[in-house]
Amino acid sequence: MASSKGTSKRKETSPVVDNEAADDSSASVYDSGAEEFEVNEEYDSDAPDSEADESEDDDFEDQGSDDDEEEVLEKQIQAAKEEDEDDSEDELEIFEDFETVPRAFAEPKSTKRNKDGKVVADVLDAKDIVYNDPAVSQLMHTDDLSSDDEDGEGEGNRIGRVPLHWYDEYDHIGYNAHGSKIIKQSAKGEGGDLLDQALQNQDDLEKKKYMVYDALNDKDMQLTERQLEIIRRVQAGAYAHPEHEAHPDYIPYFSGVDKQISGINGDRYEPKARFQPSKYEKAQVRQLLKKLNAGAITMDFLTGKVRDMNDVKRKKKDGENDKAYMIWKGDEEDELYLRKGPIHIAAPKLPPPSHAESYNPPDEYLPTEDDLKEWEDMEAKDRPHGLLIPKKFKNLRSVGAYEHAVRERFERCLDLYLCPRIMKRRLNIDPESLVPSLPKASDLRPFPTSKCIEFETPYDADDAPMIRCLTVSPDGQFLASGASDGYVRIWEVQTGRLMKSWNLSKLVCATSGNDDEGEERADNMAAKPVVSIEWNPNRSHHCVLAAVGKCAVIIATGTGGPDDAELTEALLVSSLECTGDGSNVKNAKAKKAVTWKTINTESTEKEVVSSTAPISAFGGSCGPIVALHTNKDVVSAKWHKKGDYFVTVSPKALAASVLIHQLNKASSQQPFSKNKGGEAQRACFHPTKPFLFVATKEHIRVYHLVKQAMVKRLLSGCKWISSIDIHPSGDHIIVGSLDRRMVWFDLDLSATPYKTLRYHEKALRHVSFHPRYPLMASASDDGTIHVFHSMVYSDLMRNPLVVPVKILRGHSVVNKLGVIACAFHPTQPWLFSAGADGKIHLYQDI
Repeated sequence: MASSKGTSKRKETSPVVDNEAADDSSASVYDSGAEEFEVNEEYDSDAPDSEADESEDDDFEDQGSDDDEEEVLEKQIQAAKEEDEDDSEDELEIFEDFETVPRAFAEPKSTKRNKDGKVVADVLDAKDIVYNDPAVSQLMHTDDLSSDDEDGEGEGNRIGRVPLHWYDEYDHIGYNAHGSKIIKQSAKGEGGDLLDQALQNQDDLEKKKYMVYDALNDKDMQLTERQLEIIRRVQAGAYAHPEHEAHPDYIPYFSGVDKQISGINGDRYEPKARFQPSKYEKAQVRQLLKKLNAGAITMDFLTGKVRDMNDVKRKKKDGENDKAYMIWKGDEEDELYLRKGPIHIAAPKLPPPSHAESYNPPDEYLPTEDDLKEWEDMEAKDRPHGLLIPKKFKNLRSVGAYEHAVRERFERCLDLYLCPRIMKRRLNIDPESLVPSLPKASDLRPFPTSKCIEFETPYDADDAPMIRCLTVSPDGQFLASGASDGYVRIWEVQTGRLMKSWNLSKLVCATSGNDDEGEERADNMAAKPVVSIEWNPNRSHHCVLAAVGKCAVIIATGTGGPDDAELTEALLVSSLECTGDGSNVKNAKAKKAVTWKTINTESTEKEVVSSTAPISAFGGSCGPIVALHTNKDVVSAKWHKKGDYFVTVSPKALAASVLIHQLNKASSQQPFSKNKGGEAQRACFHPTKPFLFVATKEHIRVYHLVKQAMVKRLLSGCKWISSIDIHPSGDHIIVGSLDRRMVWFDLDLSATPYKTLRYHEKALRHVSFHPRYPLMASASDDGTIHVFHSMVYSDLMRNPLVVPVKILRGHSVVNKLGVIACAFHPTQPWLFSAGADGKIHLYQDI
């Protein structure tokens, strides 16, 4: 190939535009060989011979295009634009982005040097400087399609690197991406011959098409103008892209101190020692660290702030005299205790000399003759001054040597040797730090704080009757109280008005039927107090359970609506049919212990039942319904949460002290055949599980009613349990005792008390949990009620929070009895209290 410097120029005719350069033969572009080279490239005969001779030694031609090529390319670009007038606007925008200003390439630098090694610059003519043709550059920048879009529809052959001659015997050459056969269609394929190829080539030349046969897909592919330009430049020995610079300027990337690059020893590898840590430097660092730990040097010396450590030591010595020391630091004992080795304990100091040891003591310290005779008979340790006898001298020079100095020194050394000494650490603890930090009471509201309503109990005697028990209806509208005169009274909470009252003491005496002996008749005629009362916890059952003497009485309150009245009547229908013969009780043991008798309100006196009209218009029956007669006095009666079962406790009844009754069937059961653990004082049901809690004087036994076995026994540590209540969650129990204790049990924790509270001065009569709020209250004979914030968390890892928040006062102590009962409102943070003074108070959160 010829060079652009002094060589003969070849005329490169473009096969796309020049029709005259094309030969009459059917040879196409893809037919490579010498004949094609002769057709497409012709030498210029007008060029001088000298230029042809110099072409053998010079370099390749310049990477630009000559004038003829520029004209041809301009024609090709103009023709391409006319053909692509219907193309999309996006392609036009792509073409417009390129520069139209011609780019000048750098001049080729000469590599010739003189004798001294200096570069000799070549003198180039202005005509030799080649500029890039913008049209050709713009064409070379444009790509036809992306490689991903060449076969977007998947119609190409997908057989991979399989030899094509395997498909010579078939009518197809492979399969496309959809699995369909690709049929041979090209004239150069299976169905064509040389004559068809020649005719096809002639047609392509006439249509200015240059085709290439794709053997894989059996198709004739038309070459684009860009591809033809690349083929022409490669055949001419030039780079494919006209803007490629073969010899760019050298960029000096080296930026060291010495910018001159020397080639001596430049091909040597770096020594291995440069890639390994220096042992000498490691030893130096170790030595410096040792001095730093020993205090010989400081960080200021290492960082260069101090040049000489002697200056630092000199400054320290000068400043030591001015340094102030603490006389009493307070940590001497800790320093001695933390010191290594055996602790050095200084010997105790001798007491300072007294007036008797002076050489000129007062006269009162001088012994008389009688004292000297008395001291001679005594031992030295019993004498007032030991071996010393006080004497008086005129001056200090007259004092001689102490005769007992060696003996006293020996005895002191003997004491120090034989007497062991030990260092005791004194704990400096702030007493306030031992007290747990409790939240403020104002942050734990709401809780009852002030007395708002006082319920006045009517009475005919000189003294007001003692209120023994209280209970609140589930809706919080009514309050029931039991007094020592045997009356059960129902109050309206909002107004404090007395709604109904029944004298259960006379009613029980009238239905007992014990008229055989005079003593029993006298006992029956005496007023019996109502010791326990509880409203049915089911909101649909409007009845009250009261314990009077040896009986437990069911009273219909008549406070329900139309639907609740029907449910209450259905619950009490079996109780209205009890004749007292024991036929309704199927348990043989319980039949001996309890008897159900229906109370006929029509035959009773007006003093017993004042009126049978219900409180509500839809209340149904109202008044005592049935009485359960037991052998001994009943002290407690509790409902089950569902409102059908209830339990009564008679401590003196031995094995029949605890009885379980079912109101719906008017039947009773005796769960225990023997009296274990002493007399039962209280009993109650678990709110969600079939457990029965029975409290004796000192213990609490938990029984599983389904398995009929004892589950756990709780050790209270109390002498006499007076009351018990269960948290609504069922996992915690509080117990009040007559020895001023309130004990909290966590059933999941242990059988011993979780916490014991001693806040009252006298015996506790009643303890209670609030059914909704985290509140707890305890009533005592000291006339006060203590309210606690008792938060129980669902997280088992957190302990319950018990904080005393309020002490409520208002009841007076009568006959050493104070507040006997208390009850929380079911929906509000209110508290009802009943005292021995015959008053009922309502405390609210104000």
